[in-house]
Amino acid sequence: MIRFILGRIAYLVPTLIGITIVAFGFVRVLPGDPVLLMAGERGMSPERYAAVREQLGFDRSLPTQYFDYVWQLLHGNLGVSLVTKKPVLTEFLALFPATIELAVCAIILATVIGVPAGVLAAIKRGSWFDQVTMGTALVGYSMPIFWWGLLLIILFSGTLGWTPVSGRISLMYFFPPVTGFMLIDSLLSGQKGAFTSAASHLILPTIVLATIPLAVIARQTRSAMLEVLGEDYVRTARAKGLPPRRVVGLHALRNALIPVVTTIGLQVGVLMAGAILTETIFSWPGIGKWMVESISRRDYPVVQGGLLLIAVIIMVVNLLVDLLYGLINPRIRHR
Repeated sequence: MIRFILGRIAYLVPTLIGITIVAFGFVRVLPGDPVLLMAGERGMSPERYAAVREQLGFDRSLPTQYFDYVWQLLHGNLGVSLVTKKPVLTEFLALFPATIELAVCAIILATVIGVPAGVLAAIKRGSWFDQVTMGTALVGYSMPIFWWGLLLIILFSGTLGWTPVSGRISLMYFFPPVTGFMLIDSLLSGQKGAFTSAASHLILPTIVLATIPLAVIARQTRSAMLEVLGEDYVRTARAKGLPPRRVVGLHALRNALIPVVTTIGLQVGVLMAGAILTETIFSWPGIGKWMVESISRRDYPVVQGGLLLIAVIIMVVNLLVDLLYGLINPRIRHR
């Protein structure tokens, strides 16, 4: 197991190097000059423009800028925002709880609904339930997030008035953040109605962000269950007269969970990508909205640092998913 973990960590090194190259090159191919954007409508003199470029290191060659960027990373420095003048890591850690709260709620919703729906669809293969479930999953997977989010806002917030339009909590409530997670902080504040307000603001963004992962998990669970239900050991268990629930839950589902867990782990990347649109639509103050604003402002250090940190999180989650295989199926052992 230790050798497996060390081997996987070793594989992460070239991946991280590739990510630094992509992040560094991505922001520099975008049109627009960050120095001119910093100047705003007032502009600046040619002398001041040249001085700012030299101060920020933009007058150096691209290879030199890249190696300076990597050298700072090796010393734990992700850079300082060109706009707010705050360290990138500080801003990331301040906004990350909002994204984590939304992503965790979305993946829980997708798993709680997707796995049982996939199992039932496999058991009732060819029935109306199977066709409706898989048809709905296909529609959910194909639905654009921005269109789906706006549609829910119009229906539930505009027409019915059941949910808030945007934000994390009503402006009526104010309390200093303790954990950064609004649901927890609203409970700790002791203010009446604060938790209900925070939960109501979380409903629509969670549904929108969970739609695609839910569809993928449901379809993958059905596919894995159909494959396992046709195995000899499942037919043997049925021939022995074991109850259907025991056959499905103990013998079939446990073995079918391996590809399902892999799928859930891969959905972390989907959640991070979907969070960019979801947070923008619902004005959710997380790293997705932060990244969009930083790209529009050509804030090079923020975009580079944000992409790198998101990539590290996705790689760590995928590593943990691999380690879970041995817990789900005892026959699998990493050496």
